[in-house]
Amino acid sequence: MSETHHFDAIVIGSGPGGEGAAMGLTKAGLNVAIVEKEQSVGGGCTHWGTIPSKALRHAVSRIIEFNSNPLFCHNNTSLHATFPNILLHAKSVIDKQTRLRQGFYDRNKCTLLFGVAQFIDSHTIEVLQHDGSKERYTADKFVIATGSRPYQPHDVDFSHPRIYDSDSILNLAHDPRHILIYGAGVIGCEYASIFRGLGVKTDLINTRDRLLSFLDNEVSDALSYHFWNNGVVIRNDETYQSIEGCRDGVIVHLKSGKKMKADCLLYANGRTGNTDRLNLEVLGLAADSRGQLGVNRSYQTEVEHIYAVGDVIGYPSLASAAYDQGRFVAQIIAFGASNSQLIEDIPTGIYTIPEISSVGKTEQELTNAKIPYEVGRSSFKHLARAQIAGTDVGSLKILFHRETKEILGIHCFGERAAEIIHIGQAIMEQKGAANTIEYFVNTTFNYPTMAEAYRVAALNGLNRLF
Repeated sequence: MSETHHFDAIVIGSGPGGEGAAMGLTKAGLNVAIVEKEQSVGGGCTHWGTIPSKALRHAVSRIIEFNSNPLFCHNNTSLHATFPNILLHAKSVIDKQTRLRQGFYDRNKCTLLFGVAQFIDSHTIEVLQHDGSKERYTADKFVIATGSRPYQPHDVDFSHPRIYDSDSILNLAHDPRHILIYGAGVIGCEYASIFRGLGVKTDLINTRDRLLSFLDNEVSDALSYHFWNNGVVIRNDETYQSIEGCRDGVIVHLKSGKKMKADCLLYANGRTGNTDRLNLEVLGLAADSRGQLGVNRSYQTEVEHIYAVGDVIGYPSLASAAYDQGRFVAQIIAFGASNSQLIEDIPTGIYTIPEISSVGKTEQELTNAKIPYEVGRSSFKHLARAQIAGTDVGSLKILFHRETKEILGIHCFGERAAEIIHIGQAIMEQKGAANTIEYFVNTTFNYPTMAEAYRVAALNGLNRLF
């Protein structure tokens, strides 16, 4: 084997985790290769997950905004788009993101290898290229960043033309009148917003007793109400007995005895790590039942020179966190230690319509921990900027300690929630006296802005103290 086939480090997977690792390693002066099984970089995040779903959501929310604005919607005219129509917008964003990320590798002289990688031994991988040829490469260190894919139970026929998962739904070519979504996690709720926003009759089958139960209860209830108010039918505490694909649609037989039929089904209940094609057995490694690898605090697997980051190691399974994990691993490999680690309170961003974002503790967690807290609230309908923009559905809630006034949690429901949350997060991350709700009262906000919600909520909360 020629010397050109050896690298200081090989990263498997070019999603956020792999990109973070590869960029960090190349900038540290190491000779790095990254392997991508698809024909362009970006991983599942760019091609099937975060980017397309958020691009679809944005297009739908703008259509809703236009159709509900009396300035534009008059004489009974309204915009209408089909799912295939708005997919064109998502594809244009994917193309831009792919070109951007390809440029990162080119400028940093990181070798790109396109094909499917598997381990031959602990220091060698074989890459099956798209033309059927195979090449072998060796490295001192490896980073597994292969991500995850939608979970597909064996008793569901995903080859049926009306049964989709959250990847294949991007190939939906017809315009459904009625869709069933099985699984009401983040992905299921986001797609319920998208399809209902397009006027598609939407039934959401939730295997749990409430939507997104990890959220603050009030926020979860608000999402349930807005789904109900917009015509989404939610079936809580239901599981399927069987899923039957037929010529003109899909029938879901529920264990409760109910039957539901629609034009198509989106199965969005769980994900599994992409480890099954890596030939981990030769390393003495084994993934768990969800295809995930165990790692230590330095993201090392049980094999010392092999690391793993991103969805393939489980929680928090966020693109933002995966990129940071990749950066940390690059520092550990290049310098022996990382100068930072994941923050404790990672914000959630859920791109439903309306949007949801939160950071820190929920009311339920604080109550169970017997922490004396108070609540400050701000309703978007009272904010001038929201009134101007016509985005007055939603609210901001700040939870703070009654005695120290330390900010304990922030929960936002409404348009741009995932942006608004970072203002509060920045203050939460400060140490000592700098992290108190009084900051929002003592600072001056631009007027009119959505950020003003923090001042209103802070005053509301402080007024509750006695």
